[in-house]
Amino acid sequence: MPVALEDYLAALSPAVRTVVDEIRRIVLEEFPTATESISYDIPTFSVAGKRLIHVAGWARHVSIYPVPKSDAQLLGDLGPYLSGKGTLKFELSTPIPYDLVRKVIRSLGDQRG
Repeated sequence: MPVALEDYLAALSPAVRTVVDEIRRIVLEEFPTATESISYDIPTFSVAGKRLIHVAGWARHVSIYPVPKSDAQLLGDLGPYLSGKGTLKFELSTPIPYDLVRKVIRSLGDQRG
């Protein structure tokens, strides 16, 4: 049975939920027309019917997918958070770089055209 968005969010620990909610807030601030659903069993934002970003909460980190194909500066800034080809992993044990997350979201939006 597919997971509902509210069920997914309710199952997160408070610390993880705080980070996921802030990323969701940033996405909606940058893309007010974005719609949110569950895809690949995680929250997914789409704009004009095309997927923009996926957000996943884990026990010790939050991940966002995909990594934008971007300029060298942004990719360099993302280096410490890269986990595999298409994943950014933000550990809960360190402050979440929300300004960098915002840049990622904007870059993904720019790539969509």
